[in-house]
Amino acid sequence: MKAASQSIGACDDARAGDTHILVAPSFGDDHCLLDAMPIAAGIFCLNGGKLWVQALNTRFFELAGCGGTSISFSDLFRRYAEGPGGDFIRAYLDKPAQAADELDMIDGEGVGRRFLKLKLAPLMPGNDGEARCLLSVVDRTVQVQAENNLRAEMLRDSLTGLPNRLAFTEIVEKAGESSGGGLQPAEHGQQAAAAAHAVLIVDMLRFSRINESMGSLAGDELLITFARRLISALRAGDQLARTGGNEFGLLVSLRRGIADALAAAERIQEVMTAPFRLSELEIRVECAIGVATMQEGQDAEELFRNAQFAVKQAKAAGKPQVYEPKEASAARRRFSIETELRRALDKDQLKLCYQPLIDLQSGKVAGFEALARWNHEDRGEISPSEFIPVAEESGLILTLGRWAMDRAATTLADWDKQIGEPLPVYVGVNLSAIQVARDDIAAVVSSALKSSGLAGDRLTLELTESSIVQDPLRAQRVFEALKALDATVAMDDFGTGYSSLAYLQRLPIDVLKIDRSFVTGMMVDPDSVAIVRAVLSLADALGMSTTAEGIETVELATTLATLGCSSGQGYYFARPLEPEVALEYWKRRRGGA
Repeated sequence: MKAASQSIGACDDARAGDTHILVAPSFGDDHCLLDAMPIAAGIFCLNGGKLWVQALNTRFFELAGCGGTSISFSDLFRRYAEGPGGDFIRAYLDKPAQAADELDMIDGEGVGRRFLKLKLAPLMPGNDGEARCLLSVVDRTVQVQAENNLRAEMLRDSLTGLPNRLAFTEIVEKAGESSGGGLQPAEHGQQAAAAAHAVLIVDMLRFSRINESMGSLAGDELLITFARRLISALRAGDQLARTGGNEFGLLVSLRRGIADALAAAERIQEVMTAPFRLSELEIRVECAIGVATMQEGQDAEELFRNAQFAVKQAKAAGKPQVYEPKEASAARRRFSIETELRRALDKDQLKLCYQPLIDLQSGKVAGFEALARWNHEDRGEISPSEFIPVAEESGLILTLGRWAMDRAATTLADWDKQIGEPLPVYVGVNLSAIQVARDDIAAVVSSALKSSGLAGDRLTLELTESSIVQDPLRAQRVFEALKALDATVAMDDFGTGYSSLAYLQRLPIDVLKIDRSFVTGMMVDPDSVAIVRAVLSLADALGMSTTAEGIETVELATTLATLGCSSGQGYYFARPLEPEVALEYWKRRRGGA
């Protein structure tokens, strides 16, 4: 055998016992071509419909490991010719324009398997016109193993050794493919209650506080111990992954429906009851668990997001929660409203309406409460009870609050100009607890007064009890700053929150607004009458005036006036009015009614 290449041929019907290998004649240039190849290469042809090898270079024999003997090569050639490699070469020689010219092939099994890439290129036909091709073979085993090792590292969480988020997504996708989706039809045409799989997201609570106070090493130790406890709660076949900093994902198979997922959540909570020991401290760690069942044709990422949404609900509820599409739809609507509200504020598409506050003794208009209204061009009227909470959650309440303050002051100043003198009325503007906590309220009010030219006593700032309870010291500073501007301060919805009577004594509050829930029940509920009477007596003792909300009948107005309530508002007097209509309303009632 030549050192570089040899004209050695065999056909694909050679037998193992043959001592002679059938040779297909090769050309002299073939050896030069093969000698120049830096990789394993050979020349093959079709002769009489059978696959023949004409010449191979030394690197091919080294790669094949056959030693170059006729018998060993005959056995090797027959084995490969009958497999996908032989089919690949034959298809190319038969129709080179239509067949593939590359093939990735796995040779062997277990630790000794090799990953080979076969490439074909056309050659000049033989003397008899038979089709010929050049086969080159590259051993990619080392490269593939390195890629597999790198991929394994990419799919593994380095701290806990668990699969990471990417790996968990692949696990969920494979589970969906193997089960054929989610809900399986039961017998007799009825749908089974159980889905094939469910995803549980386990979120460790208070982790950031522990990490900040005890250091990252203690935080890592806690995560590892937490992961071990989760593993102890698994059944056979359950899959666990670390999907975030303090978040773990669990894929469970459901044999008894959602009950299996809830049982898994219960097992997790049980293994977390014992305190965790970190250094010399024992720390009790709680977790929030969200559950989402796999539905037919559902994307793995969507299923994961559903479970994460359920986690947020679990944090609020204090117990594991199962994803409900209706809740998610409402959440998506809130996000949609947030986007639209931001645009509406930028385009000045909101407006203020003004509900009259009537002096219950004289019947005159004492003031107006400014109320934001939003008439969406596509959705129509959107209730403040819907967009105000969204504004508070997203932080847009700061922008909305500043806009309302400026608009209310500007409107009142415009009314003064139209009448030719300052009106004997004030405008009340609501302040959110978020504004009190994050914004410089005194600066906002001062700016509105300065730009409109109003005196401070023309504005009444209405704050809820929650804004006081959340941070009493800050609330006191805000109240004092507002009083320094001569503004009136009112506590809105009094009696519905958790305020202490000490706040009423300590804070400079001018007005108590009695919540409509007490007012509307006065005519049928003696307890409501007693509560209203007590509030009125308390306000009188503290030197405060009172405003009753939700007056819808003449009987309520008369009763409250008799009890000594200062002013009131409600549909009995008027609904919230456009600025021009509100001014006309004041003109009609200036003499009292």
